[in-house]
Amino acid sequence: MARLFGTDGVRGTANVELTAELALDLSVAAAHVLGEVGALRSTKPFAVVGRDPRASGEFLEAAVVAGLASAGMDVTLLDVLPTPGVAFLVDETNADLGVMISASHNAMPDNGIKFFSRGGVKLADDLEDAIEERMGEDWHRPTGSLVGRVRRDPDLIARYVDHLVGSLRGARLDGLTVVIDTANGAASTTAVQAFEAAGATVVPIHNHPDGNNINDACGSTHMESLVAKVTETGADLGIALDGDADRCLAVDADGVIVNGDQILAILAIAMKEDHRLISDTLVATVMSNLGLTLAMREHDIHVDHTKVGDRYVLESMNANGFALGGEQSGHVIISEFANTGDGTLTGLHLAARMVATGKTLAELASVMTVMPQALINVRGVDKLRAGIDNEVNHAVAEASRRLGREGRVLLRPSGTEPVVRVMVEAQTQAEADEIAAGLAEIVQARLSL
Repeated sequence: MARLFGTDGVRGTANVELTAELALDLSVAAAHVLGEVGALRSTKPFAVVGRDPRASGEFLEAAVVAGLASAGMDVTLLDVLPTPGVAFLVDETNADLGVMISASHNAMPDNGIKFFSRGGVKLADDLEDAIEERMGEDWHRPTGSLVGRVRRDPDLIARYVDHLVGSLRGARLDGLTVVIDTANGAASTTAVQAFEAAGATVVPIHNHPDGNNINDACGSTHMESLVAKVTETGADLGIALDGDADRCLAVDADGVIVNGDQILAILAIAMKEDHRLISDTLVATVMSNLGLTLAMREHDIHVDHTKVGDRYVLESMNANGFALGGEQSGHVIISEFANTGDGTLTGLHLAARMVATGKTLAELASVMTVMPQALINVRGVDKLRAGIDNEVNHAVAEASRRLGREGRVLLRPSGTEPVVRVMVEAQTQAEADEIAAGLAEIVQARLSL
């Protein structure tokens, strides 16, 4: 049986895989497990619950709150708020638990449930497994004054916005015109408020969520309308968020997309200059573009590569005290201000770097040359043999020797399906395509099921 929790909480089609019954059981089990391991205060533990604007989030929120309150936890509803906002407010309010109901950049029919423990950090795998094991069990139910109470605190959203603006330490964005695509998602209000409070002139698009239009041809996965609006308005830059606003991609004044690797390069250099880049190290995944590593080498910045997934980036950051990490997708973690990726926070600091240097976003992004990349998913193969087949390993070694220091080969088994991903970066797209196709052919021939 597949594990209920994925790399980013529990997700599925709302009202099919992710039902109200499942959400209630999950919340009750979470309250019991966290209580038994000492992660909740002994009397009337306290949780905060937020969601993105999906229609299904309304009934899932009701089920989550019912489960927590029936298990004796007081609950404060945050209503629509970005995932990083929920994580921040867990810490800010000294809550025992945070719950975010969102499927991030997924299409509207999906939804998800993510838990944060004290301090606003994701639950460890062993706690998630324990929660899954305890679902549906018989339990002693509190009664009378021991049941949880539910309330709203409208001031909490303003505290999150103040935190975002305060992270700039007084730096202002006056004179900048910024187009912000909020993906009709969780930051449709807060992102605009934060940029305006910092002094920017904001042109918002896709900022009218109706429960059904989240991520619909907009946001960080569909940037065509943002590119068009930036060039149409003559804005200095564009910022693209995803549905729960934990990612940020950008567009320069000429309408050229600036990806997460380039944003990481810009911020790493800025933080090193300010002596805030701990150990002069940036954390990125093995799927980051080789151009990022080469650019960082030019600035004497080490890149610590992790497995794919923001949780592995965060693990390295926490274990080593590093200050900056992220993924090409735009999931950027600035640990001084957040325990998770925060798209609005990232966008603010990117814009502040433009003001501080007097450079355009295109000039800042030019510090990194994005290497041509080819990615082929080889299906129907035994992915477990990808690292042990002699002919495959020999082919990878030969390709790596051919590319030298100016190219890269990565063979990676998928974590969820019988697929081996072949990724090649080279000096030219033609060379990357040629080598990737040759390797994919060998993988198919040697590992076919």
